[in-house]
Amino acid sequence: MQQRRPLWFRSASAIVLACALAACGQPSDSSEPAANDDASPQTAAPTGQARQPADQETQIGDEIYKELTDKAEVISRTPLYEPLQSVTGPIATVAGRQYNHPFKFILVHEAQPNAFSVPGGNVFVVDSLMTFVRNREELAGVLCHEVAHTLHHDSMKKIEEEKKLRAEGAGALILLGPSVAHILAIELLGDLRRNGYSRGQESAADLTGSDICAAAGYNPYGLIWLFQDFQNAESDDVPQLLSDHPSFDNRIQALQDHFRQNQGVFGKFSADRKTATPFSVDSDPWVVFLRK
Repeated sequence: MQQRRPLWFRSASAIVLACALAACGQPSDSSEPAANDDASPQTAAPTGQARQPADQETQIGDEIYKELTDKAEVISRTPLYEPLQSVTGPIATVAGRQYNHPFKFILVHEAQPNAFSVPGGNVFVVDSLMTFVRNREELAGVLCHEVAHTLHHDSMKKIEEEKKLRAEGAGALILLGPSVAHILAIELLGDLRRNGYSRGQESAADLTGSDICAAAGYNPYGLIWLFQDFQNAESDDVPQLLSDHPSFDNRIQALQDHFRQNQGVFGKFSADRKTATPFSVDSDPWVVFLRK
């Protein structure tokens, strides 16, 4: 899937949005806390900066985080973090075994439901996606798809393929200088907003994402249900980039074929929506944006 504007389907693909911080004392649902209040883990975003030795992916990811923070798109605190974090734990554990950095899930604000991942482990979730999904399995499906883009290093491949000439001098880039990393990050964001990922990359992320969902204990049919929801949604609810993307029918068929061919993994899961776990959140929660 892509990130930023397109729905989840664009990993660093920041095709879509941004990051967060933390605080303490859990505020009531009816009142918004002051921006300098401490926040609890249930209402606050995880820190977005990488804490391990810097490498090429974390440098690019950190620059994207900074860019989105500068634009005040990152939600630092909101009651939406509690239901989000109730889903992300198993996904981060399963996917983390296959990646060099921990996965963190951060809310950002935008009108159209979406999610996107960036190099280094950050996965950004648009707040409107939280109200669009109808069950936990759909939300898990989106997150697993985005995590799969990171595991496939899709955004870094985009940089390597499309920026070879310009990056040649910065090239072997075991570590990037701050200015070079910033330029590459901004260009990546722009490219992903315009073009997203290839059909092959999206399809591969669908399949790997379903594997992650199953391993994390979530019904992988959630992604199929979400595709069906987008098919039936008002056009304003469907990210523009998705409307021009490979058809949902093809992606649904590919997932169904994958499930049939791997009965040992997927046979225990039901295709019936009635088995899904309901998911609902406040449609207009308070939010505090991260300020630089």
